[in-house]
Amino acid sequence: MPIKLALIGMPGGGKSTVGRHLARRLGWGFVDSDALIERRIGESIRTYFEREGEEGFRDLEQSVIEELTNQAGSLVFATGGGACLREANRRALHTRCTVVYLRSTPEELHRRLRHDTQRPLLQVADPLARLRELYAKRDPLYRECSHFVIETGRPSVSTLVNMILMQLELAGIVEPDLVHSPVDPAQGPDSDGPAGRS
Repeated sequence: MPIKLALIGMPGGGKSTVGRHLARRLGWGFVDSDALIERRIGESIRTYFEREGEEGFRDLEQSVIEELTNQAGSLVFATGGGACLREANRRALHTRCTVVYLRSTPEELHRRLRHDTQRPLLQVADPLARLRELYAKRDPLYRECSHFVIETGRPSVSTLVNMILMQLELAGIVEPDLVHSPVDPAQGPDSDGPAGRS
């Protein structure tokens, strides 16, 4: 049976990076909804956002979420940070996908994003205050939408992927034998570290 895994969370929470690695481990396709939107509109989200406003962008985002949640076949996809603001998106994600919330504190996000100039909502005088404001508004919505909450903290990407896979296996959503080993088989059994999950 096809499974769709959706990663949600704040901007800069690692959804795209973790999603790409997770899809590789599962042998599934990966889609970044923001990257898909940019390919469709032929420009950056920031440029579109400035011209059309947030509502115009959210309409476009909703149509992409609708499409991804209805796609045939197993898939991992990362949503934009604001995808859960609309009830229609939360409902589509929660009912059609297994939703993983990658939870990061505003302080952790600020450390990662302090030099980022591409995220429209963070182009303000005090990005940390803005992140705290966004977090206060969005964290309850992310929790409402999600089936699993993974605290990102400072673990490596591979550790986060293993944490997610362990939760999915324990819940019976993915079979353990479906998960590809993170060790490159080309390196052989004598490579550093044991095969399989640590």
